[in-house]
Amino acid sequence: MDKHFTITIHDDNGVRQFNLHKFIKKVVYYFSIFIVSMIIIAVGAILYLNDSIEKVQQKKQNIEKAYTALQHQNEKLLGDMKQTETSLESKKKELAQLSDSLSEIEQMIGLKPISDESLQTRVNIAKMSSSQRATLMQLIPSGSPVEYRGITSKFGYRIHPKLGTREFHKGVDLKAKLHTPIYATADALVEWAGYHKRSGFGKLIILEHVYGFKSYYGHLNKIVIKSGQFVKKGQLIGYTGNTGLSSGPHLHYEIRFIHRALNPYYFVKWTQKNYDEIFQKEKKVPWQSLITATSRVTLQPTLTPPSSRLAQR
Repeated sequence: MDKHFTITIHDDNGVRQFNLHKFIKKVVYYFSIFIVSMIIIAVGAILYLNDSIEKVQQKKQNIEKAYTALQHQNEKLLGDMKQTETSLESKKKELAQLSDSLSEIEQMIGLKPISDESLQTRVNIAKMSSSQRATLMQLIPSGSPVEYRGITSKFGYRIHPKLGTREFHKGVDLKAKLHTPIYATADALVEWAGYHKRSGFGKLIILEHVYGFKSYYGHLNKIVIKSGQFVKKGQLIGYTGNTGLSSGPHLHYEIRFIHRALNPYYFVKWTQKNYDEIFQKEKKVPWQSLITATSRVTLQPTLTPPSSRLAQR
């Protein structure tokens, strides 16, 4: 069997023949297939790499866009922060100016800043008009219930003049001659008007005011009002006497807030002129809450009786 094959070449010089072995033919054949395969693989790889590069470039562009947008957002946030800081500084200055202005207003209207109170509290107190103040003093006991001539027994512990025992005196004993007129110190509902043997106050009047306040008038000689009756500030309610455990004519006067005894002297001396002093002296009362509640109400104040006006001296 012949394993050779002949290649004939015709040209101008004639005919030439080459005899090649079939093994060489196979080598050439397989080499050609390899070259073609490599070319196909190379082309596929190039196309894949081009596509990958395009995707990477697209991702890069997207990242650059996101980074640029983030930079712009960050710059905007920095600008907003600077604007906020500037605004806060401006507000601080305005607040300081407001506090200074409020202090001037407080001085003009005779108020003293209450210690440890917020600016809002001071504003609420200062913004109350004279009519609103009058309303507060119309509803809460203020002024003297009798012509003020001094006090014979103060609020606090003492030796009882009749029993001789040490006890807490929950009110004050106001100097008053027999049959001295007594006036209500605030608008109220009459809770008790009659003889009260158990307390030792003799003929006693108890007035129930708003916001948890009550006022007591003891050792009376005569009562001119009845239980359940509504009385106005300055209205005549009775006359002083010497009934009950009393050592002489006078008026026992008490003020209580939610069953707690308060020093009546602060309320006897409470007027428009020293309006803010009671807030500092009497700490058992939540004044801010009362002021806020009263600021929504305006009443026509009754005239202060002459006996109460004397307490302002």
